[in-house]
Amino acid sequence: MTEPRVTSPDDDFSLRALFRAAPRKLRWSAYVAAGLALLMVLLLLTVAAFVRRPVPDTDGELELAGLGAEVEVIRDDHGIAQIYADTDDDLMRAQGFVAAQDRFFEMDVRRHVTAGRLSELFGEDGLEKDKYIRTMGWRRVAEEEWALLDTETRDALTAYAEGVNAYLEQQGTSEIAVEYTILGLTGLDYEPEPWEPADSLAWLKAMAWDLRGNMDEEIARVMASLDHSPEEIAELYPAYDMDGHPPIVGAGGVVDGVFEQNATRNSTRNPRRPAYNDETVRALADLQAGLDRLPELLGRGDGIGSNSWVVDGEHSSTGQPMLANDPHLGISQPGIWMQMGLHCREITSDCTLDVAGFTFSGVPGVIIGHNADIAWGFTNLGPDVTDLYLEQIDGENWIQDGEAKPLTVRTETIKVRDGDDFELHIRETAHGPLLSDVSKELSTVGANAPTDEPGPRGNGYAVALQWTALQPTTTADAVLGLNRAGNWDEFRAAASDFAVPAQNMVYADRAGHIGYQAPGLVPIRKSGNDGTMPAEGWLSANDWTGDFIPFDGLPNVLDPEEGFIVTANQAVIDDDYPYFLTDDWDYGYRSTRIRELLEAEGELSVAEMTGLQLDTTNPMAATLVPYLLDIEDLGSTYYRDGQDLLRSWDFTQPADSAAAAYYNVVWSNLLRLTFHDELREGIWPNGGDRWFAVVANLLRDPAGPWWDDSETEDVKESRDDILRQAMLDARDELTKRQALDADDWSWGHLHRLELHHATLGESGVAPIERLFNRDQYGVGGGSSIVDATSWDAAQGYEVTAAPSMRMVVSLADFDRSRYINLTGVSGHPGSSHYGDQTELYVNGDYLPWAFSRDAVVDAADDILVLTPADSSD
Repeated sequence: MTEPRVTSPDDDFSLRALFRAAPRKLRWSAYVAAGLALLMVLLLLTVAAFVRRPVPDTDGELELAGLGAEVEVIRDDHGIAQIYADTDDDLMRAQGFVAAQDRFFEMDVRRHVTAGRLSELFGEDGLEKDKYIRTMGWRRVAEEEWALLDTETRDALTAYAEGVNAYLEQQGTSEIAVEYTILGLTGLDYEPEPWEPADSLAWLKAMAWDLRGNMDEEIARVMASLDHSPEEIAELYPAYDMDGHPPIVGAGGVVDGVFEQNATRNSTRNPRRPAYNDETVRALADLQAGLDRLPELLGRGDGIGSNSWVVDGEHSSTGQPMLANDPHLGISQPGIWMQMGLHCREITSDCTLDVAGFTFSGVPGVIIGHNADIAWGFTNLGPDVTDLYLEQIDGENWIQDGEAKPLTVRTETIKVRDGDDFELHIRETAHGPLLSDVSKELSTVGANAPTDEPGPRGNGYAVALQWTALQPTTTADAVLGLNRAGNWDEFRAAASDFAVPAQNMVYADRAGHIGYQAPGLVPIRKSGNDGTMPAEGWLSANDWTGDFIPFDGLPNVLDPEEGFIVTANQAVIDDDYPYFLTDDWDYGYRSTRIRELLEAEGELSVAEMTGLQLDTTNPMAATLVPYLLDIEDLGSTYYRDGQDLLRSWDFTQPADSAAAAYYNVVWSNLLRLTFHDELREGIWPNGGDRWFAVVANLLRDPAGPWWDDSETEDVKESRDDILRQAMLDARDELTKRQALDADDWSWGHLHRLELHHATLGESGVAPIERLFNRDQYGVGGGSSIVDATSWDAAQGYEVTAAPSMRMVVSLADFDRSRYINLTGVSGHPGSSHYGDQTELYVNGDYLPWAFSRDAVVDAADDILVLTPADSSD
């Protein structure tokens, strides 16, 4: 049974008033009761009608202006659309139309987020978010990218936008999405604006933000440095274990600027780190608090990652390669992805696409999937592409090398629903925008902070962000390039345009090849800056050089000897690589487990590949459980019950496991008892992969200083003291949360998958939340497990990020491929496809992935024919 959600007063929503008008007492006569029952039926029917009203027509015939010929949209029994046309222009136009049918409200909210315009819809609650995003200028950069794109990409973006707008023109606002009807009840007078190509490009900035790399770690290291020595910080950020967790690319080097998979290499680095005073630490801590309040579009934190692997024909039961991918992103309802296929009836110079997979609403093409020749998957590479710079501000200038340089200043107006417009003053140094100016608290720093003092504001320390995504790039070209690629060379050519967010790309083709490519803009820094902590902006030795790692110098491999490639956010290559990528890799527990399973299986079938994606083995348990079993003096049988569960535990975490429930509650309490007394609240352990490595090291030192509770006087706790107390506390916690009998515990009872609508699902109005949210799922898996349903030990046991989809592609027969989405393809709560894949997903099931025309037609449930609009209309 799910615990009731506690709503903060800050979550208040004006719609709440609609549900407070009922009188407290009524005379319950039979007539009144009958009348109320009838009224309730009528009310439910009315509500059902307006909830169902925006569900689109998916069968029959509709006109679509701008088409050159008829387009078929064939949907299966889960509403997944496969679109057939005779030109790329018609495919893109129809894709935009279908995306708007299924998910326009999601698209509209996303473009308000990426343009810094949430306040127009949601009032003052959206203002701080708008300030940060306007300061970074996501929409402005997206508009600048237009001129850099290939003509084919611009044409696709234009046709897609026209398809979206054709749908909007056919519908009233209440027919587009039920969310608009509900917002209208709160007094919002709103009609969606036409979709623009820049709206699609701006979403790529949101992708890059949530997958940006180690900026949070930069701030956390500084916050820890206020109370701890460099040696202690090093214990909290252990070095990556290359031997225990092999990198993606095991050999190779850069020769004359080109990476060669059989070459050798060497490198030198000379990082330096500044000291931080209280003011700079305060500025960074406040900045982190503000950034944490930004919308989680893809999710953030240690749970954001992915698994992907590819095996060659010798490791496949089909004799041809197979490729698996499951990106780990934030959870929401609807989910981040929608499945779709784009098919030319005949491949010609005017019609070049035959591709299917997963895409984002609002973005043309397929992001991850396969075409008729190749398949590809992504995991986050996580290079260090952001740097925070501490800046010395003096009036209208910033200081570098003793020289005053003018700040770049611009002003933007943010419109606020039911409030006054806000004039946002944005200042930039050569490094980037001053994010600290958004802060309300930093009155000595923020250009927007109120002041009664005459003269220029903002003297003191400020925090600037330099980030590769804040310069125009050609990532949109890469998406369509991947969709059209037919071999390794064409795949690499497309990958060379994939600037941000940098991804590990795995590859397989029908010719039997498998490969890996690291793309992306990765800055080359001067020797004074290693990217692990905020740099002193007043020293030019800390600047970026202005160059980036050349694409040809980035790690790549084709047909490795071992016959498979695993990417799960672990180190890409060892420390001898001459360029700096990052020091903040995932620690490799998932990748190592996947490698072990691939090596053990030999030849894999599609079913075995999907089964591997569902592996719930906890990689930390084998290290920690022996120490827990050695703890004596737990007292009564009551406290020993949990320990007894561990004696026969196989370290897996299915939803029904009592042992997994006990272990994870012990783990949470262990982290609390060990670190909460030593670390500031903002950097308490979340329990993910880094903390596996930290605790594994500390366990070897039973009298180490981290075990001692700094809040107890005249007592020095040891490792076993902390482990014992964690076990005692876990037993009491589970008794309160679940049951007295340990056999009745289950991990899924704690580890809940709560899928919330990003806006109205957090309204605080129970009937509205019930309409949009889906909360009834208990799941297995956990943080840094192959089945990566992450949770934050500092917050609770609920899922914070999860595999956002799962797919396995069989290159021998695409129709034998399998996939599943976290939710459903529809964004309409009145649609049967709003969440019709979730239960399958939770149960570890997959859907058939029809690709050939025959298979698509056989699976057809609805067929919508889009016809060119009559030119006389």
